[in-house]
Amino acid sequence: MPRLRKVVFPVAGLGTRFLPATKVVAKEMLPVLDRPLIQYAVDEAVDAGADTLVFVTNRYKHAIADYFDKAYELESKLAQAGKNDLLALVQGTLPKHVRCVFVTQPEALGLGHAVLCAKPVVGDEPFGVILADDLIWNGAAGSGRPGALRQMAAVAERENAGVLAVEEVPREQTGKYGIVDAEPISERAARVRLVVEKPKPEVAPSNLAIVGRYVLPERIFELLENTRPGAGGEIQLTDAIEDLLHESSVLAYRFEGTRFDCGNKLGLVQATLHMALEDPALAAATRTYLAGRG
Repeated sequence: MPRLRKVVFPVAGLGTRFLPATKVVAKEMLPVLDRPLIQYAVDEAVDAGADTLVFVTNRYKHAIADYFDKAYELESKLAQAGKNDLLALVQGTLPKHVRCVFVTQPEALGLGHAVLCAKPVVGDEPFGVILADDLIWNGAAGSGRPGALRQMAAVAERENAGVLAVEEVPREQTGKYGIVDAEPISERAARVRLVVEKPKPEVAPSNLAIVGRYVLPERIFELLENTRPGAGGEIQLTDAIEDLLHESSVLAYRFEGTRFDCGNKLGLVQATLHMALEDPALAAATRTYLAGRG
């Protein structure tokens, strides 16, 4: 499989679990410390080698585009005030060689439909998908540890296969995820035999859940175009992946790193505490605070 150059971010969701905040703030812009979720996701895509970021959004969400756009007035004031550290932070949200493309999803018809909306930009090459509310942390930039998507892209290129990020979940939670049945081929990779979207615990083929990261071949677009609405009346990406299994190899990959489900309040709190404990400027005070609350 060729090198990964494009990554799709489905960001059209309404974020109802975080209302009323998400009435005016996109859930992907919710902060973990001083950075929004979407920044962590973009950094992971860039770490994987991507130079084109495709945001699939709705007609009402402009905050993400504004965030990655140039802020002329703010940058000018920071420069005039000599606040170069803050200026570097503002200008460093996106490397100069990386471009953002925004595509509108006209109706909320599911993750599969959102990915399909990116087809005109992605074209005929493999691509990544990142769900930004699944924050997967494997160390800050400069740590030398690859992000989850870079790990997956390397496996995809080496094995010439699609790759799904997976982790074990409690059996009673299988109804929240796409679940795979897979045969191990190495310590972290397994060949997928079956994918089921949100199965009840008693019929789930395993407790190995797909979580927020995909590396997919361009063939997935044609399969999505022929995918009928499935669970929840939506076009499910897992249904198209199930069809893909009949004609090419797809691997489940247990990534190195810690996943925080920031699609809910507890996950966002856990991610914030984790980042605070890794921040040299905050770690000691955070530990003291937590100890006093124990």
